[in-house]
Amino acid sequence: MRIAVYAFHGVTMFHLAVPQMVFDEVTRQGLADWTTVLFSDHPGSVRTAEGYELGGVQGPEVAEDADVVVVPSWFDDGRPLSGGLRSALQIAHERNTAVLGLCLGAIAVADAGLLAGRRAVTHWQAFTTLADRHPDISLDQSVLYIDHGDVLTSAGTASGLDACLHIVRDRLGADAANQVARSLVVAPHREGGQAQYIEHPVPERAGDDPIARVLEWSLANLREPLTVERLADQAHMSRRTFVRAFRAKTGATPAGWIRSHRLDAARRLLETSDLSIDQIAADCGFGNAVTFRQNFGAAFSTTPTEYRRRFTTRPGPTTR
Repeated sequence: MRIAVYAFHGVTMFHLAVPQMVFDEVTRQGLADWTTVLFSDHPGSVRTAEGYELGGVQGPEVAEDADVVVVPSWFDDGRPLSGGLRSALQIAHERNTAVLGLCLGAIAVADAGLLAGRRAVTHWQAFTTLADRHPDISLDQSVLYIDHGDVLTSAGTASGLDACLHIVRDRLGADAANQVARSLVVAPHREGGQAQYIEHPVPERAGDDPIARVLEWSLANLREPLTVERLADQAHMSRRTFVRAFRAKTGATPAGWIRSHRLDAARRLLETSDLSIDQIAADCGFGNAVTFRQNFGAAFSTTPTEYRRRFTTRPGPTTR
C-alpha cells in the first residue's frame, strides 16, 4: 500500500512524523508492504517549523496514485486550501483513495469539499475557524477521530496516533495494530466515543495504588460480573469515592472501561481462536451471545462473525 503524506513549509516534525512512524512500522514489522512518500504543492524540499530542510518531496500528482492520502496538519493561520492540493485531494477521493485529515489537516479536507454535510473533528482551537468556514459540517468535540470509510478526521496532535493505528487495524486486523502499538510504545487506549482499534493498556504495577490494583484484577477476571459496587469493594472504597478516583486515573467510567476491555479480549479471541461465539461471550463477561453481539455491533459496526472472517489469523477457512 502506498501512503502519500502532505508536507508544507512550517509543518512541525511531529505532525509529519506520526503517519510515517505508524505506517512505516507496518513494513518494519513485516506485517505488509506499506510505503510512505512526502508530497507538496511543488516537488523539491520543505522547511519544517523547527528549521530543518527536508528534501526529496514529490509533487501533488503523487496523491492521485496513492492508496491513502494524509494531510497531517495545516498552516497555523488557517489559510484557504490551494488549488493544486484541492484538485489532488478531490481526484484521489474520486478514485476511492482514503483521505485523512489529522488535527488541523481537517481544514484542508473540508476545503476540498470532502466533509460537506458530515461529522468531523479537529483540534479544539480550530473549531471556530472550521465551523465559520463550513457551517454544514457537524463538529464533535467528544471523539478522538471520526472515520467515514473514505474520509477520516482526528482531533488534537496526539490523536493522530490513534487514528493511524485505527487505519492499520482496519486494513490488517487487531493483531497487526497491537504489534505496531507495542513496538512504538504509544499511549494506551484512550476512552472516546469512537471505536478505537488499539490494544488495551497494560496497567502499571499496582503497588499501593488501589485503582491500579483494581485494573490489574479486572483484566484477570473479565468473565466475572464486574459491577461498580464489586470494583469499589475490591479497592476498599465507597462507591462515590471509587468512581471519582477511577475516572481521574483512567479518564473513563468503570462501566465504559470494563466494556472496552471485554471487547478487546473478544476481538483477540475472534482472531486467534476456534472458540464459538457463545464461548467468547462467556469468557469475556458478556453473559450471552445476544448481549455480546449487541455490544460488538454498537462498538465496531460489524458482527463478531464478520469480524472473525475478515481478521482471523488462523490458517484455513472458518465457519464460525
